[in-house]
Amino acid sequence: MAMVIPIDRPKLEGNVAVGDDRRLGFAEFGDPQGRAIFWLHGTPGARRQIPTEARAYAEQNGVRLIGVDRPGIGSSTPHQYECVLDFASDLRTIADTLGIDKLAVIGLSGGGPYTLACAAAMPDRVVAAGVLGGVAPMVGPDAISSPLMQLGAVVAPVLQVAGGPIRLVASGMIRLIRPVASPALEIYARLSPEGDRRMLGRPEFKAMFLDDLLNGSRKQLAAPFYDIVVFERDWGFRLDEVTVPVRWWHGDHDHIVPFAHGQHVVSRLQDAKLTELPYESHLGGLGCAQEIMGTMLQIWDETSALT
Repeated sequence: MAMVIPIDRPKLEGNVAVGDDRRLGFAEFGDPQGRAIFWLHGTPGARRQIPTEARAYAEQNGVRLIGVDRPGIGSSTPHQYECVLDFASDLRTIADTLGIDKLAVIGLSGGGPYTLACAAAMPDRVVAAGVLGGVAPMVGPDAISSPLMQLGAVVAPVLQVAGGPIRLVASGMIRLIRPVASPALEIYARLSPEGDRRMLGRPEFKAMFLDDLLNGSRKQLAAPFYDIVVFERDWGFRLDEVTVPVRWWHGDHDHIVPFAHGQHVVSRLQDAKLTELPYESHLGGLGCAQEIMGTMLQIWDETSALT
């Protein structure tokens, strides 16, 4: 059995009111006075789904690194967005509440659409965006399809009708799996492609995923179901409307979001560059956390020099 190492708790955790009777949870790492980078979790995931290497980089380079729960996970209120773009208003409120003007945003997998939404909605505040194996649009003029996305199209209508009971069952399963979470993650790792198996075999990544699952997701697990529903809708913006610099990392052996989807999205963005991760699968971008954050700061510095 692989060793599980201890993982530092966030320096600050709490929640922010983002609307009438709604709130979103957050967790802060790094320098509370530093430049702010928001890290948006995957599907599933919660506010602590941030690699230890990213946390260490934030501490060493004066970065205020903030993870945010989407609705229906952690301490966030359950809520179904009408479209992906609606999340940007909530992140704007969180940034305002935390006293943050300029920011960068990074999103893993299901966090990718929300990252692009923030860039589209706040070009005056978002200086750079990073996406790690992000989900691509499934409907509209920017759409691209895959077997997994087709499955989502079948599941989404069911969730809209029977989502409540399904979410309750999922939350109950999290409580049941808690005592066996570590061996369950090891089984999942053994069934994963080689790239993800390598990643999940690293003690620090296993510790991060377990901490996020058992602390961020222990009370509710509605967010992944909300994601499935909203991803099957029009996102509320077009990819060519994103003017903020976007840097995209994607494993060329990704078994969940095909590499071709990353190529497709990047080709439609105004200012985007794709970094291919050879032989990596869906979680490969997590192993590039320091490179990704360094790239965000480099763009920030270059942008500041021009103004």
